[in-house]
Amino acid sequence: MPQIQNSHLLRVPTQADCPVRIFRRDDGLTVVHQYVATSPVAVTDVWVKAGAASEPDEWSGMAHFLEHMIFKGTERLAPGCFDLAIESCGGVTNAATSHDYAHFFITTAATHFRETLPNLAELLLRAAIPEEEFRRERDVVLEEILQSYDNPDDLLFEATMEELYRRHPYRRPVLGTEDSLMGRSPEEMRNFHSSHYQPDKMTVVVVGGVSEAEALDRVDESFRNFPTPANCPNFPIEAEPPLLEVRRRELRLPRLEMARLNLAWVGPGIDRICDAYGLDLLSVILAAGRSSRLVRELRERRQWVQGITSYFSLQRDSSLFTISAWLEPTYLEVVERTIVDRLHQLHVEPIPEAELDRAKRQLRNDYAFSTETPAQLAGLYGYYQTLTQAQIAVMYPERIQAFDAETLRQLASQYLTVDRYVATVAIGDEWC
Repeated sequence: MPQIQNSHLLRVPTQADCPVRIFRRDDGLTVVHQYVATSPVAVTDVWVKAGAASEPDEWSGMAHFLEHMIFKGTERLAPGCFDLAIESCGGVTNAATSHDYAHFFITTAATHFRETLPNLAELLLRAAIPEEEFRRERDVVLEEILQSYDNPDDLLFEATMEELYRRHPYRRPVLGTEDSLMGRSPEEMRNFHSSHYQPDKMTVVVVGGVSEAEALDRVDESFRNFPTPANCPNFPIEAEPPLLEVRRRELRLPRLEMARLNLAWVGPGIDRICDAYGLDLLSVILAAGRSSRLVRELRERRQWVQGITSYFSLQRDSSLFTISAWLEPTYLEVVERTIVDRLHQLHVEPIPEAELDRAKRQLRNDYAFSTETPAQLAGLYGYYQTLTQAQIAVMYPERIQAFDAETLRQLASQYLTVDRYVATVAIGDEWC
């Protein structure tokens, strides 16, 4: 077994029974590792605190566009060479960008970890962002934006975010806009890259059949010589004022056969993660599966909706709680009124023990199913380490199990207010 050469990479204390181990280098680079003895696979997932919320308004879409350009090579790696190298050893690679982060991952046989990791680090630290590739890839990103205009659910979500957030960068679409993309230059992107792709904003997660010593040594060797930070526009992120009323917006869309209703609330940020877990439970109780309250009543019994679901999304600064329905336009008012009434019921009546136990069991099972593979574990650890601390991820089932009916009643009253929310509707032109 190789010896750990990087004595300056210090372990971050975790619980004794925590399967994941966290290390932090002198320059701030964080390494998260879990050895899975039974896995022949190695997953490397690199997370960067450089999502859409890191962009000034005029650079909207830069983080996502940069995600594309990362794969366009460096002075040493020509465009396409990285993908060819990964595919040649039977591996896969991909990336994603959100408001809070961008992340890039590769999955290969563990035997290929040593040869593939340096190339991933090369792309992330020394992206060339050549002008010709910039112009070519900008057309690809613009096509993504145009496609989103044809998706009524995407349009409704963006309208919801604009109404929910009037100041915070979460109000802006991750993809950006046509105008913002056309106004950007390769030099501006290089500045954004060199400013944000720095060790103190980066977490490298390695999960699978790679020993701790091997993972730490190879990461330490590969993630060196970060770019010199350039001048990138800085801007203060304003705290979003509390929502004090019901805000409404209606979209009229051509050829839309089924109306959409979206109700949304702002929830706690990562600093109140226990509250966030409670909202996760409330989401399941309200509209997750056939046994949930709104599905049983509005779809199965009354048949007012074709479908209804609730979704909770944890974000760094504030989370998002939504209830979405697909329905005939004639039922819009009565469905919204019924949903609000059922929320009020959560404020005043404790959830029955059997119903609460069923929701807890569903979330614990979902957690178990979503942490079966090295790729799932790497994504989970990277997400949590980027927002807070990776070790918190393993505590999720325990924290879900600890909730009682009274605590959930208080959380519903605090966050799922019946007179302060955003209601967005998409309806077909023929209903004008």
